[in-house]
Amino acid sequence: MDQEYTYLNGLAELGVGGAHRGGFKLTQNILSAEHIGEKTTVLDAGCGTGHTAAYVAQQYGCQVTGLNHHQLMVEKARKRVRTLGLPVQIVHGNTEALPFADRQFDLVLSESVIVFTDMPTTVQEFRRVLKPGGCLIAIEMVLEQPVSQQKLAHIKDFYGVSQILTEEQWVQLFQKAGFPSIHSEKYDLQFGVQNVPDFSLSEDVDVKYFEMLEHHMIMFESTKEILGFRVFRCKTV
Repeated sequence: MDQEYTYLNGLAELGVGGAHRGGFKLTQNILSAEHIGEKTTVLDAGCGTGHTAAYVAQQYGCQVTGLNHHQLMVEKARKRVRTLGLPVQIVHGNTEALPFADRQFDLVLSESVIVFTDMPTTVQEFRRVLKPGGCLIAIEMVLEQPVSQQKLAHIKDFYGVSQILTEEQWVQLFQKAGFPSIHSEKYDLQFGVQNVPDFSLSEDVDVKYFEMLEHHMIMFESTKEILGFRVFRCKTV
């Protein structure tokens, strides 16, 4: 087992699904507004344990592919869809070099993924694999207000990210990748206890990962005024 105690390794060991701000109920809410049919091709980029990928396949009966760079997450996602008997393909790969052809997907869904990658490269790859008229839906954390460099460094260090963008900076990032239509929306939905994350624990999880989860909850509460999230809907032509 990888003994590097990072936030992403913690999510993998604990098998956390719906860990993004807004949670799984937000994902369901967003997808319900999309025109998804049986012929829709969907890429869940950074699919984690396959929670969303499995839901989309069950709910809409469409062709779903999940991708993740973390081997343990891939194994848990494959186990989930296999147990549910779903024809979802789970691929081990990197968002910065997607192993897919150009113009392959109608919809790319990215739930708190881009910020953990080389962001311009990942967004350009999402644009590449989308069909004409396709859509990228990205749920990402945003910096809501100015913060001291010390505080910002602490947040970035915990999550293992190189930068945290403002809403305007995110829009500029999508524009530079070639998306002509970008809509951002701020959700203030409070979904309550039914929106707790999904867990798929590994055997003999190191106690340090539970401590990390507790630290995450403390961080989440202490940064509510600093860190928010937006849903970005980016269309191709």
